[in-house]
Amino acid sequence: MVSHNGRKFQKRKKQNAEFEPLKPCNKLKKAQTKNEAKSNGIQRGLQSSVFFQDDEIVFPRGGRGILSRTEEADAQAEAEAEFGREQGFVNKGKERQKKIKGSETTYRSDGDEWGSLFGGGILGNLPKLANRVTLKNIAPGMKIWGVIVEINAKDLVISLPGGPRGFVRAEDACDVAIDDQNEVPDLHKRFNVGQLVSCIVLQLDNDKREAKGSKRIWLSLRLSILYKGLTLDAVQDGMVMVAQVRSVEDHGCILHFGVSSFTGFLPKMDEGGAEICVGQLLQCTVKKVDKGRGVVYADSNTNLLSKYVTKDIKGLSIDILVPGMMVNARVHSKLENGIMLSFLTYFTGTVDIFHLQTTFPSASWKQDYTEHQKVNARILFIDPSTRAIGMTLNPHLLHYKSPPVHVKIGEIYDNSRVFRIDGNFGILLDIPSSPENTPTYVHRSDVADEEVLKLEKKFKLGDHARLRILEIRCLEGLAIGTLKASVIEGSIFTHSDVKPGMLVKAKVIAVEPFGAIVQIASGVKALCPLRHMSELDIIKPAKKFKVGVELTFRVLGCKSKRITVTHKKTLVKSKLEILASYADATVNLITHGWITKIERHGCYVRFYNGVQGFAPRSELGLELGSEPSTVYHIEQVVKCRITSSVPASRKINVSFVISSKRARINEVGMVRLGSVVAGIVDKLTPTAVIINFKDSSQFKGSISYEHLADNQGQVALLRPLLRPGFEFDQLVVLDIEGSNIILSAKYSLIYHVEDIPSDITHLCPLSTVHGYVSNIIETGCFVRFLGCLTGFSSKIRATDHMVSSLFDAFYIGQSVRSHIVNVDNEAGRIKLSLKQSFCFSTDISYIQGYFLLDDKISMLQSLDGKVSNSNWVKDFNIGIVVMGEVQDIKEFGIVLGFSNYENVVGFVAQHQLGELSVEKGSVIRAVVLDISKSESLVDLSLKPNLINSKNVEQSSTAKKKRHRGSIFELELHQTLTAIVEIVKENYLVVSLPEYNYAVGYASIIDYNTEMLPRKHFFNGQSVLVTIEALHSADSSGRLLLRLKSLGEALNSSSLKRAKKLSNYTIGALVDAEIIGIKQLELCVKFGVGLTGKIHVNEVDDDEHSVENRLSKFRIGQLVNARIIAKVPRAGKHKNTFRWLLSSKPSILSGNVHVIEYSLPFDKISIGSIVTGYVVKVDPEWVKLTISKYVKANLFILDSSSEPSELREFNKRYYIGQVVTGRVISMNKNRRVLRLSLHSSTHKTPHDAVYIDKDNADGLVSNMMGAEHIMDGDIIGGKIKKILPNIGGVLVQIGPHLFGRVHYTELVDSWVIDPLSRYQEGLFVKCKVLEISRSSSGFVHADLSLRASMTNSVDLLNEKDMPCKCVDKIDDLLAMMEVYGYVKNVTSKGCFIMLSRKIDARILLSNLSDGFVENPDAEFPVGKLVHGRVLCVDISSKKVDVTLKKDGDGQLVKPDSCDFSKLHVGDLVSGHIRRVEVYGLFISIDGSNLVGLCHVSEVSDDHVDHIETKYRAGEKVVAKILKIDQERQRIRLGMKKSYIEEVNNTISNEDVGARDCRLPTLAQNDHSGIERTTDQEDDGTAIVLSQAESRAFFPPLQVSLDDSENFDLHNATAISKEIGSGAQEIKHNKDRKAMKVAKQEREREIRASEEKYLRNGGPETVDDFEKLVRSSPNSSFSWIKYMEFMLAQADVQKARSIAERALKTINIQEEGERLNIWVAYFNIENAYGTSPEEDVDRAFKRALQTCDPKKLHLALLGMYQRTEQYKLAEALLNKMTKKFRKSCKVWLSCMQNALSLGKEDIQSVINRALLSLPIKKHIKFISHTAILEFKCGVPDRGRSMFEGILREHPKRTDIWNIYLDQVMYFASYRFYLCFLFSELVLLCRKFAWEITS
Repeated sequence: MVSHNGRKFQKRKKQNAEFEPLKPCNKLKKAQTKNEAKSNGIQRGLQSSVFFQDDEIVFPRGGRGILSRTEEADAQAEAEAEFGREQGFVNKGKERQKKIKGSETTYRSDGDEWGSLFGGGILGNLPKLANRVTLKNIAPGMKIWGVIVEINAKDLVISLPGGPRGFVRAEDACDVAIDDQNEVPDLHKRFNVGQLVSCIVLQLDNDKREAKGSKRIWLSLRLSILYKGLTLDAVQDGMVMVAQVRSVEDHGCILHFGVSSFTGFLPKMDEGGAEICVGQLLQCTVKKVDKGRGVVYADSNTNLLSKYVTKDIKGLSIDILVPGMMVNARVHSKLENGIMLSFLTYFTGTVDIFHLQTTFPSASWKQDYTEHQKVNARILFIDPSTRAIGMTLNPHLLHYKSPPVHVKIGEIYDNSRVFRIDGNFGILLDIPSSPENTPTYVHRSDVADEEVLKLEKKFKLGDHARLRILEIRCLEGLAIGTLKASVIEGSIFTHSDVKPGMLVKAKVIAVEPFGAIVQIASGVKALCPLRHMSELDIIKPAKKFKVGVELTFRVLGCKSKRITVTHKKTLVKSKLEILASYADATVNLITHGWITKIERHGCYVRFYNGVQGFAPRSELGLELGSEPSTVYHIEQVVKCRITSSVPASRKINVSFVISSKRARINEVGMVRLGSVVAGIVDKLTPTAVIINFKDSSQFKGSISYEHLADNQGQVALLRPLLRPGFEFDQLVVLDIEGSNIILSAKYSLIYHVEDIPSDITHLCPLSTVHGYVSNIIETGCFVRFLGCLTGFSSKIRATDHMVSSLFDAFYIGQSVRSHIVNVDNEAGRIKLSLKQSFCFSTDISYIQGYFLLDDKISMLQSLDGKVSNSNWVKDFNIGIVVMGEVQDIKEFGIVLGFSNYENVVGFVAQHQLGELSVEKGSVIRAVVLDISKSESLVDLSLKPNLINSKNVEQSSTAKKKRHRGSIFELELHQTLTAIVEIVKENYLVVSLPEYNYAVGYASIIDYNTEMLPRKHFFNGQSVLVTIEALHSADSSGRLLLRLKSLGEALNSSSLKRAKKLSNYTIGALVDAEIIGIKQLELCVKFGVGLTGKIHVNEVDDDEHSVENRLSKFRIGQLVNARIIAKVPRAGKHKNTFRWLLSSKPSILSGNVHVIEYSLPFDKISIGSIVTGYVVKVDPEWVKLTISKYVKANLFILDSSSEPSELREFNKRYYIGQVVTGRVISMNKNRRVLRLSLHSSTHKTPHDAVYIDKDNADGLVSNMMGAEHIMDGDIIGGKIKKILPNIGGVLVQIGPHLFGRVHYTELVDSWVIDPLSRYQEGLFVKCKVLEISRSSSGFVHADLSLRASMTNSVDLLNEKDMPCKCVDKIDDLLAMMEVYGYVKNVTSKGCFIMLSRKIDARILLSNLSDGFVENPDAEFPVGKLVHGRVLCVDISSKKVDVTLKKDGDGQLVKPDSCDFSKLHVGDLVSGHIRRVEVYGLFISIDGSNLVGLCHVSEVSDDHVDHIETKYRAGEKVVAKILKIDQERQRIRLGMKKSYIEEVNNTISNEDVGARDCRLPTLAQNDHSGIERTTDQEDDGTAIVLSQAESRAFFPPLQVSLDDSENFDLHNATAISKEIGSGAQEIKHNKDRKAMKVAKQEREREIRASEEKYLRNGGPETVDDFEKLVRSSPNSSFSWIKYMEFMLAQADVQKARSIAERALKTINIQEEGERLNIWVAYFNIENAYGTSPEEDVDRAFKRALQTCDPKKLHLALLGMYQRTEQYKLAEALLNKMTKKFRKSCKVWLSCMQNALSLGKEDIQSVINRALLSLPIKKHIKFISHTAILEFKCGVPDRGRSMFEGILREHPKRTDIWNIYLDQVMYFASYRFYLCFLFSELVLLCRKFAWEITS
């Protein structure tokens, strides 16, 4: 047995006694041996499992053997001896080799001892080194714990123990059975960076892109693999398991553990838990196992995960163990680089030195661990094949958190300290990172650039070194670094160091079909795309780039960790600036780029870092006629110049023309958009005709071939005939691209050039304009007008009938007519329709241009020699009779020849023979119908009616000529019936029977139907035509006709009437034909060549119609109309007129309404009266049109001042309505006016014009739109906001102008709550009281809504007649009765508003005849008061008012005669009215005067705490020391010496006679009584109210406000004195006395400070600085300083003072610091930009230093004072959770609920009783009952008291509180007798019990 074990042990590899070097992962990969590189991981795993098969018999489960301890020891000793002898022999043989090779060979063999893992079943010696996961020993099937470091779209990157990284594919991240979706799961939802996961190794692949021998580890997170073979019996309580969320239900989540035998359930967590999604992996703890139902109940709380330990159970195998389990373990032994642990009885595992309990293990770390020491550990990895287990003691991992890493790869640290030296393997350093230091290990190969043999000689403990981070091992919380200077100083270390445009040297490591992968310094890899490997296209990249070659590249872009580089020589060697961001694109910057896309209109250019620009065609530097695709190619490197840049929209325009000083076209001169020019052909190119201008040889233009003619067939004929030198007499300028002028020879564009728009503002919906097709796509056509103005017609709007492809209906360059459907000015989009039903021609421009160009083609053909001389045309005019010889007879007609013209052929169609029989060779007479000059063909007719017509004439060959007949009687725009004689390809030849068969021509195709099927016509067909052009040169000598679009024809009477009416006047009735429909008008023609317009409001009498009133009309329709106006035309037709007509039935019946013509825009100025038509009615605006290019806007509030009219705004205006108003602003660029209909605007001065800063180029407007508003104007307004309290009303009086209505200007009469009459959104009538304008443009307007001011008689109320409102302080007189609203309430009185500009003061003593206990409650802000003026100081504008009344209810007058009854030296008796720290205020009996007895005059001895010696209501005797009748002040003295001096002269009876008791005033604490004014402090005699007749019993008051400093314990201390013993009374008194003493000291300090501030206190910054330096811990001084700065409107300075105070005040002064924080909260709440966020930010800061409970209560008080009830409610919810055991917090919650009138009070009480300790229940219920009496339901409070007394009848303190509350309410006083009787009976019962 022993020998067997010895032989077995000898087969093991030698273990190195030295420490394992810790290297970066990439260096471990390079050091693999050849044998291990060839071996597969799976085979190694199988060999390892076979290697340990024999051992499993001896050591089942990897634990104990079957030998006894003695036998095992003997066998082990023998085996070790034998192994030692053999090993010693081997070592001797290698010593010489070691000396030769040096010690470095030994130290650099970094893999031998890590070649395999050692499990617990190995016989012989224990392993000397702890197990570690490396690329050598990792194998499929190994379970490993890792942390997610990167989440990608298709995989996860996981950091494993020891540094290797594994990858998890998306499909391996969860079980397929759970993920029902076929798509790739969203890994970002299910995982997060830093999450700890348990995974299993699937396979290892060789990574070709990494270094040689590197492996890529593929992992799986699928639970079906991780928990393979798991049964429910193996699951125990407390076990940590990984689960996957199968579904999310209402009460929790259904979990999946990878097996089908059982499922899991995770209850829903409380609020605040992270959101759980389906498929998410969770680490959870087993709380309960229901084996009957097969359900495992789990908990994912991280706190439980860190506490639960896996228990030792029967049948536990290694397959059940999962990484991440925490176990109880014992230290088994110590290894060289770690410790070995035993756990769960059968298992052993090792802990690496970097997974110990300490982050920085020192050299003596082994002393921290002893054998059998108990520790908690987690499983790090498990290798089932070798049974090796790795464990960790890392405290972060034990708490189930990944260790924090505070450094980043590539960072450099200068002061790294050497902490430990591990022989010659490496050193451990301490990096001073923040917030805590980070351990970093440096391998000996990375300690220096040169070779270091011994680390101990180079480094000492405590040395400092400069280090750079190479790698981070997330699971260990360890960084790997280097000390090499070459690496530290390197420019590129990580991906973040690579910048776009940087030149780098890189080595080619792989060449793929898509490009080359190169490696920059420090392992950073980049991709050189195939297209960037060279300037030219590369077919075989492998020949261009050789693996291992080092080349120079330039970085193109860096996106995440993906770096692209280029090897294009031009880019690499470029010296130009790099453009890597849109912000760097400055105008005229020259840089290199490369073309990515080539279009006809330009090229797209790419720059560095994804920046893209566009070079328009005009900036490509092309020669005229060249195409971009023929000059440039994709990926070509070009030099560009930035012409414009908009970084916000990421748009850059570039130019390939580097010189910025190019000749530009002067659009102001001859050549401009839409101008008609003449030019000569310079040369012909494959794509265009180059033109030289006659008047300017500097510029050239180009005509694309499709723009030579409107007809595509004529383009084909004209193109081969053009030669240099040919002259175009008319060309229209379509666009100007730099120095290139785009021209067109299309007759349609030249003819209609004035109507073709060049700007989107010139377009009107429903109008029809000419253009040409610029592009065709599958979904529609793009139609271009002048310049770049382009519209789009969708496929459905392009044709009347559906076509399969638009290319079958249109071609690029085709002339079209476009119907404007919609115009979006903001988006710059134009929707068009190309349907022929909307766009058919209303003129003969198409056929007219056709015949003119045909003549030109014929001329060019004759010049080119293709046809004979064209002189023959002169003898073949249309309509003449010629003689010809029949040369041939065909089936379809006969061919004639002419003796004088051999090359001219005549043709008579079969249907034109006229039933005549002809023979070949015979000479016949025929009439000319048509001539084709280009073909030398003449169409003839033999019909007798045509030949014998009076309109024909014989040719010279016939020598017979007839005079012209009635053809000259034809008039333009006549509609006639015609007969089709010949059907040509593009037109018809017709005859007019009514006019002796005159010959005319009508087109059968139109612009939009050129490629569509023609309408079928036949010879002899009758058609309706309109005469459009008579015989003239413009019509090529032909009679041009237009086929009628609709079938109606004029009757004979209308024809006759049309002949007679040649001169029309206003008021004439006409029959008009609609020839065009625009947005607001109908274009019609009538009479002889006359055109006019019918405006939309002149269509019918239905003025209230808001629909499109023109929709019922169609082009060609006839309407009856009356001429109502003549409008002069503009431009070249300025001497002609345009007629305005009306088709209203009322106008047709005889009521003629003449519309005046609007002025041009240039003649309009601010203040002008203009008239326009309503175009659109919006909720707040009316859009008007003044003329074709002038628009106007009318704002709702500018339309009227009457609210009734403003409410009916949309009903008062309708489309087409005529509106006249005054101009108040002008926008010259957009030609838009703003109008106003107010009569007050007529007073606007014409010179009051300002230039708006935002539109200084073209906008002439009033400042803020308010210059037309003057003081005293009556205008309309809309209430925008009702300001809180007495802020008044904010009224909108313009689009961006608002005015404020003062609280006193709301109504005429003084009423309670005048705001109740108004609501937001209400229209009102306002009067401008005052409007002020600052130099910066700000406008402030004061308005009035009073009916008497706005002349709104209907708003005057007979019951509330207007009262006189005092607007000037000079109008105020003493004793005048006034009304006012309370504006502000202070501790010294209140202020009221008498009017908009006058405020008055009411002192506290003048508020009422009686004592005012709480001025805030009795005089709330906004209350209406009635008083009398006491005094008026006009110089200081101060007014004092009193509200006191005399006995008859009249306002009291100041009684100054009382001073005459008093004399200095008299003794007077009185009662103390109030006690202050500086003295006593004494009410003198028998008068209404009050005097002040200073603290120094109270007693002959020094008085420390005057509050403890005197109380309000006490009777005293004092001596009058001084009377100041002018200032109304009395000084008194109470010293005993004063009383004795006058005791002889004044008897006690006299004093008693003047004694008159006044009621005692209740005072609970110092804050319960309001302080007097400044005059009272100096001894002012205040006019007092009459004494109340009844006695006043002070009730027990319980306040929960912190400002009152009320202690709940003191509330019951008074009542406890009745029934408590003497000892308890003494204890309570001592405690109370201590607290009172402390409060008195605080009051004394505060009083002295306040007195200092009152008596010439600080008034400047220097004074306050002295004050805070003298009292640095006084919050009072700091807060006063802050108030001073706020009064100066310096909020930022006030904040800085608060910060200073917090830094200055001693940290022990919690109360003072709390006061500063509360003041800070108030500043942020009142002046913060975002008050809620600013207060919350300050509150979080305060929580770090202040008592959280007090701070929460202070913030709650602020929210309640400022009426922010929602925030207060949210804060209370947090407080009741955070301070759930605080009685005061729950009472605050109760007070808030009662003050808001909430009904569900009982639920709050129930929650409080559940949260509070039992000992606080009585206290809470009693004070809740008090709150019910104060601000809730008293009956409910009474029930609470009775409930307490029912359970605790002996609590006399509760009885006393109950009685106090009942006495306070008069309705419960009948109940007092019963309560007192109950209390007496109870006392007797107690007394009897005591005596018995």
